[in-house]
Parts: sequence; structure tokens; C-alpha cells
Amino acid sequence: MWAVADNSKKLTGTVIGTTESVDYTTSKKSTTVNTREMAFDGNLETFFASWERSYTWTGLDLGKQHVITRVGWSPRNDGLGEQRVVLGVFEGANREDFMDALPLYIIKEKGTIGQMSYGTVDCSRGFRYVRYVGPSDARCNIAELEFYGSEGEGDDSHLSQLTNLPTVSIHTQDGVIPYDKEHEIASQIAIISDNGTKLLYQPGGVRERGNASRSFPKKPYRIKFEKKQNVLDAPAKAKKWTLINNYGDKTLMRNLLAFELSRKMGMPYTPFGTAVDVLLNGEYKGCYQLCDQVDVRPKRVDITEMTPEDNAGEALTGGYFIEVDAYAYQEKSMFTSAKGNPVTIKSPDEDEITNEQHEYIRKYFNKMESQWRTYLDLNTFLRHFLVGELSGNTDTYWSTFMYKDRGEDVFHTGPVWDFDLAFENDDRTYPIMNLKDYIYRTKGSCAGKMKQFVDNIVVYDAAAKAQLLEIWDEVRQGGLTEEYMTDCIDAWEQTLELSQELNFIRWPIINTKVHQNPRTWGSYEAEVQNVRRYMKERFVWMDNKLGYTYQRTGIKVVQDGERNMKGDNSIYNLNGQRMQRSELMPGLYIINGKKVVVK
Repeated sequence: MWAVADNSKKLTGTVIGTTESVDYTTSKKSTTVNTREMAFDGNLETFFASWERSYTWTGLDLGKQHVITRVGWSPRNDGLGEQRVVLGVFEGANREDFMDALPLYIIKEKGTIGQMSYGTVDCSRGFRYVRYVGPSDARCNIAELEFYGSEGEGDDSHLSQLTNLPTVSIHTQDGVIPYDKEHEIASQIAIISDNGTKLLYQPGGVRERGNASRSFPKKPYRIKFEKKQNVLDAPAKAKKWTLINNYGDKTLMRNLLAFELSRKMGMPYTPFGTAVDVLLNGEYKGCYQLCDQVDVRPKRVDITEMTPEDNAGEALTGGYFIEVDAYAYQEKSMFTSAKGNPVTIKSPDEDEITNEQHEYIRKYFNKMESQWRTYLDLNTFLRHFLVGELSGNTDTYWSTFMYKDRGEDVFHTGPVWDFDLAFENDDRTYPIMNLKDYIYRTKGSCAGKMKQFVDNIVVYDAAAKAQLLEIWDEVRQGGLTEEYMTDCIDAWEQTLELSQELNFIRWPIINTKVHQNPRTWGSYEAEVQNVRRYMKERFVWMDNKLGYTYQRTGIKVVQDGERNMKGDNSIYNLNGQRMQRSELMPGLYIINGKKVVVK
């Protein structure tokens, strides 16, 4: 048992919390039986049980701010009591409505009936209000609670994280739970990181997001701050961010691995993403991926952002951000191309795009489809293609982002997105290595006529196929290897260890097929091992498919800071065109007669 500091004591105050309880003898709602006060009556045989099953709580108004040093709890004395406290969360706040609440502690193990258990709180801020929020579907069901601490305002030098991952804690106005993609619920959003030493705390809103992923019990969310924010280590400063649920991805890392493939593939923009723990109104929701909202802005899709006045001349030429999208018919701002591809216009926004802009991008997309050698940037298209095929992504052409900037003639492809079914996680393509051809050509999901469009480039065009092989050689020699990806997998497995344990307590599906899982592997470790095995075999498959023999060479890798090389240099691209140092983008070049990868 943790020893209480000399100036800490057991705290008392006015009992607060959910008012409606359940009378188990009558199965009816009550305000006199099993009430919130019973969690503080010192009797381990009485208990609080709420009428509602989730988002219910009981706690104390301490009258003044106190720095909490430890918490205690004892489960209800019944057959389920010991389990019911697992993932219970303690919070502190200085607003009576708990909109400003921060986490104090999460219970990770079963309780013991008839006995108090204690947890150390590592949070330096003082709180007037403290509470215990029961786990989902538990009716709170707690026999006894205790809070210890000392009076004081404290400071923010150290706050509590649930695990080693950043903690994202969202509290909504009046406790409203997000329920669709259209209605944004006013919220306070807290992100605690850097081992509790850094806090981003800002007002904003939250709503659901996604398409198929919204059907899962673990919901995906979009958060929107009132003002642009720098979030964690993300390059962009923005209002909108996504919380991807990764429900069917039991490794919780497939999107993050795909983003790493994108970076190694030299894509101009790869979305920021990192793993986090999420709380909603004090209830633990699981391990999520906090990620860029893919939109037009610096450090994301970095093209000119249009206004409703951009209706003529060069201003009308961009920038446009679109998605070849199987769900486009559900969107307000969309068109079907001349060759039968459904396209959602992401930017300009559906509420701001003008008729002139809509017609321009529709006609220009049609021109690109029929004259892709002139109006499609093959470099990004082929790199995007390789990320999809190397990762084994069923949905590469179910949803494909593209963009065109102002004054440019070509459409660029990217960024990569949505890999929860990749890396051998789709029963429609499993086992991928048995497929004799690319995924998109065999069992992949393609929106509209995208299969034919891609065929025309990577199957039937000799020059494009040659460029595809050159890019593959560049990235393989630039360090995209089985060993590199295995190191990434190992690192994420270690980073996610504590969070995945909590996630699969909250969502006990590790041995259940969900979404398109082709099989269950029996444990988190075995799920990750499946991805390791896949990655090893896929490099061999891709090399064979492309007719490529991987051999380590003396190719030099030049980092960003080395691009301005001293002295005169003879620099050519692989098409034999002379280049200036200032023109170099990530890629493979011939510099002074030697192959050099510029990253």
C-alpha cells in the first residue's frame, strides 16, 4: 500500500454525482436506494448503482482545491463486483459540471470484495471537485470510495497520463455523446503528453467521422478546436484533427506503418499520426490514432486555398482537392466523371464552391482521365500505387485522394489514407501472397472504373512501367527494406504494449472476427507477428512481380540539409535532364556520375 505523505489526509465533502439509482429488488428507478451517498458511508456492504448503465459517476465537492495524492475503492459485493471496477476512472475538476476535468487514475485490475484497494495519483494540479466514473455498461456499481490529498491550488508541472501514450480527454456540454457526422457537440479538449509535463487544453467540438468505421461500437471522432493548434509533434497548425478508431486492426498500428511506407516512398505529404489513449466524459474509450484531418493548408495538402471569388483566369485553375470515392454519391459536392468514376470535391468546401469552380474541376478531371500522360503527375501516382500494393491495401482505389494546384497542369495523387484492412487483414484478399497479380486487379475494391484507369498506366504503358521500376529501385536502395519495416513494427509494438492491454479489456475482441478479419491469431503478440510475416513475404512478392533483384549498392542517401552541396555538381534526373540543386525534390538522381537518393 502506498504511504500517504505527511500533509495528506483522507478528504471529506459534499457528495455529488448521478442522482438516479436502480433498485435491484424492483428493477425500477430510485432516488432512495443504492444512492451515490452510499459510496462514502464507510460501509463496504452498501453500494451505489446508477439507473443508466454508462457515463455515470459519484464524487465529492471538497469546498476548496486540493492536490490529490491517492484514491481508494472497493467493489460491490456480488458476483460481478470485482470485474466491474476495471477501467473505472478518477477525475478532478474545478468546474461543477466537470467540463475542465483531468484524469487522476484509471483502475487496471480487478478489485477485492470487502477490501479497499489504493492507487497513487501523480498530478500536481489542485481540484475542488473529484469523482469516480464507472466503466461502460457497469452502472457505476461501487461499494466505497476514498480520496486523499492536501489543500492547495497546486500547479501544472506534472499531470496524469493513462499510459505512456498521450491522453486525449474530451468533455462535452451537458454530457451529450456524439451521435452523427453532422452535429458537432461543444467540448473542452485536453491532451496530456510528454510524461505528463505538457498540456494542451482548449475549447472546441467533437462529432463522429468516417463511413464504414462508424458502424463499429468503438466510434471514430473528429475534434475541432475553436482556434488553430499545434498538436503534439504534428507539422501542421490546424483546427481539425481525427481520432481513428482502428477497431478491426488488432495491432492498432497498420495506419501508422502505412504512413511510414509513404514517407520512405517519398510522397510529398504523409499525414501525421500517433497513438493515444482516449477518454470521453471520463469514460475510457480505448487506444486511438490521433491524426491530421486531411485538408488544404500548409504542412498538409499544401496548395492554394480557393475563395468564392476565384472564378476566372488563373485563379480558377486551383487549388482543388478531390477524392475518387466509392461513397461520393452520399456527398453534396461531387460529380461522376466521363469514364464513370465518382469524385467528391473536398476543397473548395461544399458550402463555398461556386458553379464555375465545380464545372472547371469536373471538366479538367475528365481531360486528365483521357489524357493522363499529359495531365497526371506519374511520380506521385506511381509512388501512391506502390504504397498500396506493398501494404496489401484492399481499398487503395476505393478511396483515392488527388489534388491540383493553381497554375499547374497536372493532378497529383495523395496523400495515402485508410489502411485498417491492409497488411493481411481482409478476408476478401487473404492470403495475399497467393494472388498472382496486383491486389487492385484481383480482389481489390475499386470505385467506379478505377481498375481500368490504373491498368492503362501500370499494365499497358511501357514508359510508366519503366518509371515504376525506377522508383522501386530508388526506394529499395534508399532503405525501404524488410529490416527497416521490422524495426518499425517492433518499435510500435513496444510503444503500444500498455495501451493495447487496456484497449482489449475495453473491447474484448482479440479472439473474435470483426470487420473483415480473415482469422484470429490468439493474442496481441500473434497479431503483430502476422504483420511481420506479411511484410517479409511481401517484399519478396513485389520484387518478383516487378522483375527486380534487390542488392545493396553504394548509392548515397542525401538528407534535406545536404541538398545545397558545395562546389559545381553535375546533376541529372533519370530522364537525362540537367537539374539545378535548388530544384531537387526527394528522388533518385545522377550526381557527378553516381546514383544518389535525395530524401
